[in-house]
Amino acid sequence: MRTLHAAGLTLEPQLAAHAAELYAVLCDPAIYAFEDEPPVSVEALRERLTKLESRRSGDGSEAWLNWVVCLPDGTLTGFVQASVRNHGHAAIAYIFGSAWWGQGIARRAVEAMLEELRVAYGVTRLAAVAVRRNERSTGLLTRLGFSLAGAELHQQLEIPADEVLMCRELERLPLR
Repeated sequence: MRTLHAAGLTLEPQLAAHAAELYAVLCDPAIYAFEDEPPVSVEALRERLTKLESRRSGDGSEAWLNWVVCLPDGTLTGFVQASVRNHGHAAIAYIFGSAWWGQGIARRAVEAMLEELRVAYGVTRLAAVAVRRNERSTGLLTRLGFSLAGAELHQQLEIPADEVLMCRELERLPLR
């Protein structure tokens, strides 16, 4: 994994060393109107981030790519992540502290990640799951070119009724 740059942002590969600063962001109660619950402690988060540093699922079938998103002054605002599967498929997710909502940070960070997935990992098909009533997140995905998956795919993948699956195709790179 490499460090990524977007207009006014740096996406650093997520490390256990980010645990304390990321924990502070993830304890923002506004996030949990749509997410489950914050990490129980800095130590628990550090343990999770240590496991994610392998960048691979336990069975080796997925690449786990996680970046923390920082402002020019080094302030950590949240993270973006992707699970890259076989055949150019990836599932993405992101969380940002509410202090940075509405500033275009998530859009720029996710765009940078999507380009990295396309160029460095050959990803051509993306999926993201969002809570249906989280208009901020579904709006971001729509602005990024994602569209709502059909009812049949929702059912096939057993997406809960209060969530939506949104998908996007990326342009394939020409063979060299």
